[in-house]
Amino acid sequence: MYPPLLLILLASPTYAWLPLEDWGSGNVTSSVGESGQCVCHVFLPDTTFPADRVESVQISSNQLTADVELHINKLISLNGQLVILLEELSNLTIRLEVVESGPEKYIKLEFELLRTELREFEVLVTELQMSLNSSSSVFDSLYTEIRNMSIIVDQLESYDRSNLEVIRIEFAKLQKKLEKCRDEQDDFSNAPIGSCEHEGILRVGKPVVSQLNANLNTGYIYGGWGKDTNPLPGSESMYWYSASTDTTVRYISVYSDYYRLIMRQPTKTHDLDASIDWRGTGNNYIVRENAFYYQYRSPFSMAKYNMTSQTMQYRVVPDASSRFSYQYSANQNLDFAADETGLWVTYATEESKGKLVLGKIDEAAFALSEVWETNIFKQSVTNAFMICGVLHATRSIDVHTEEIFYTYDTHARKESYVSIPFEKFQDSYVNLDYNPTDQKLYMYNNGYYVSYNVKFKIA
Repeated sequence: MYPPLLLILLASPTYAWLPLEDWGSGNVTSSVGESGQCVCHVFLPDTTFPADRVESVQISSNQLTADVELHINKLISLNGQLVILLEELSNLTIRLEVVESGPEKYIKLEFELLRTELREFEVLVTELQMSLNSSSSVFDSLYTEIRNMSIIVDQLESYDRSNLEVIRIEFAKLQKKLEKCRDEQDDFSNAPIGSCEHEGILRVGKPVVSQLNANLNTGYIYGGWGKDTNPLPGSESMYWYSASTDTTVRYISVYSDYYRLIMRQPTKTHDLDASIDWRGTGNNYIVRENAFYYQYRSPFSMAKYNMTSQTMQYRVVPDASSRFSYQYSANQNLDFAADETGLWVTYATEESKGKLVLGKIDEAAFALSEVWETNIFKQSVTNAFMICGVLHATRSIDVHTEEIFYTYDTHARKESYVSIPFEKFQDSYVNLDYNPTDQKLYMYNNGYYVSYNVKFKIA
């Protein structure tokens, strides 16, 4: 009987570590055991299929395919957004051209809308650029166009005069409605223009702020503005303005109407130092019959510049002193005023010890015809104006309030202490005058055009 055949299958891990090239189809070796049996050694290589690796590769492949499809879809979406963006940008360019074509074509809110949309466009362009990871010239061009359009919007807004004018007109309308309502409630009426058939001022209305001065500079705090107090035929709507950063009087600009004043479009600017030095000092000047009355520098005197003939003459005011000015500013030594009865000038003298003196000017002779001395010290007064031959002096109550505290009636030669407070737009001012053609007070308040309606007591 044959000895049993012993087959031993060796699949040792040691063999599993063999290099791949040593893996053959297997081999068989034989030997004789101690008992004489035949022992066969069979080596079988590890031929198991790497299915887990294939599965991992398939998963990675599917994920990459999905990512590619996602990016393709995103590119398609961004391409659509870019098309829409370019269309909207083109539309915005058209709208901007409409805005540029004329101030009547836009309103204030349009600027903010344009600015908001430009910011949105810039964000979209940035997102698109980041998504494409690109810095091509197309994006640079888009950024440049957006920046240029933003600059144009800012420039247009800075020149939005038409819109500001509309706002001022509406504000003036509301102011008039309020004044009318208060008139009816207080049960009094104004005197007819040019009439003195009333018992004096009842109250002064709220300040109506027209705008900052024509120089667009808050540093031009020394100046004045208003209307001709006795205009020549055809000049009834004329306004005037003069100002500086100091008390020197260098020029006067005239405007054909209120619109031109607001638009800062003077009909003519008269230079008082063009060929001859006719400059003045102080800021209590007025315009009457197209003549500019102001304080002449040298010699210290009152000056009259005829804007029609462009000639100047001056007269020394007897005993007038250059030492006494109003409380708010220096060099306010001669203060010109006009009312229903004519032309006036206030000043102080050494003989009056600084008390306010009032003189009536003969316009034809350009000389004082009569003089009155008051009992108030000029340096305690902030300003003064005339109404129907009655001097009205003001003083400061606080930063928001001014008060008419003193009157002098030249007809009765009688002085009175009164209290008629009114509101200031800003703390101090250098020019305050009454205009009999519209019964308004005109104030130059720290560089701003301010006016007041004056209400009278019923006679």
